[in-house]
Amino acid sequence: MLAGGIASAEDGQILLCQALGPAAPCNICAVDCANCSNLKRRGSENARAIAWQAFAQGEYVGHARSAHVPEYRLRVDDELDVIYRLTRQEMSAPYRLAVGDEIRVESFADAELNRNLIVQPDGNITLRLLGQVRAAGRTVPQLRDELEEAYKKYYKVPAITVTPLRVNMKLEDLMAAVDRRSGLGGQTQAVRVTPEGTIALPVIGSVMVQGLTLPELQEELNQRYRAQVEGVEVIPILVKRAPRYVYVLGEVYNPGRYEMTGPTTILQAISMAGSWKVGAHLRQIVVFRRGDDWRLMATMVNLDAALHGRQPCPPGEIWLSDSDVVIVPKSPILKADEFIEMVFTRGIYGVLPLSATLNFSKLSSL
Repeated sequence: MLAGGIASAEDGQILLCQALGPAAPCNICAVDCANCSNLKRRGSENARAIAWQAFAQGEYVGHARSAHVPEYRLRVDDELDVIYRLTRQEMSAPYRLAVGDEIRVESFADAELNRNLIVQPDGNITLRLLGQVRAAGRTVPQLRDELEEAYKKYYKVPAITVTPLRVNMKLEDLMAAVDRRSGLGGQTQAVRVTPEGTIALPVIGSVMVQGLTLPELQEELNQRYRAQVEGVEVIPILVKRAPRYVYVLGEVYNPGRYEMTGPTTILQAISMAGSWKVGAHLRQIVVFRRGDDWRLMATMVNLDAALHGRQPCPPGEIWLSDSDVVIVPKSPILKADEFIEMVFTRGIYGVLPLSATLNFSKLSSL
């Protein structure tokens, strides 16, 4: 026995072997259903030694397995947390004043001109002698030069200086809108994908996210925010997936809707519904599915041999998709039994009662 559960055959070939030990002392022979050659009705003769219990008592948690999907794409009812982070990075272009910014205007020629000003909602500031002056959209040097020129009507050398006191107020307002540090913590925004496939965020409004991956959504959000406000980076995080359901109807003990919390097959769905009843037509189980464009599709599978232990690799053991409807129909003999029950026992015999009835469902378990 070599390390890692690898055994060397006499001819020198390296073979996979059972990781033997006190917790898993016996070799396990099984059929590998990785190819269609073992999908025939009686495939048990192809059983070979397989590393069935490589993790022994840790088998239930030991396997990493492959990812469910190569990339997850957002859909309706997914719940996201959008995290906002101040970048503290230097801007690529000179800052332009915006509504809500606070500046100080000073003049060495006349101290009466000195004052702190806030850019008004109309984008203007109010100055002594000049009245309303446009400030929004101007850089600090541009505004200083314009005021210097305007005050030359009153002073030979106005000597105007403009000092920014509080700027980028749009960013500050955005961070205040998403600030949850006094509650759940952090500067985040919780959103849910609406039935139209969008989310709504402060400043940028509605964003179409249906079908996007998280990296694609992050790039889209950051581009939109950069067009509106500098200095912030957003990171979307998937908090909760939209629920996926399978519906199992017909000859099962507990028909209804069941949530799929992981990859689910048709046998697992029947198990969730309490297994099949006597009289179920296991050779003609029907699965209805809605395509990506909501068109209806259907397939029929045969699980009779598999559910009675006669087929180790049933081709009908298919993976289920969200909103699939699995119908386990009645067998022909059960339909006949119900017909006799309805027509004769409840019909003719209900009028002319006899002392005995015949129940055909007891004659077969098909």
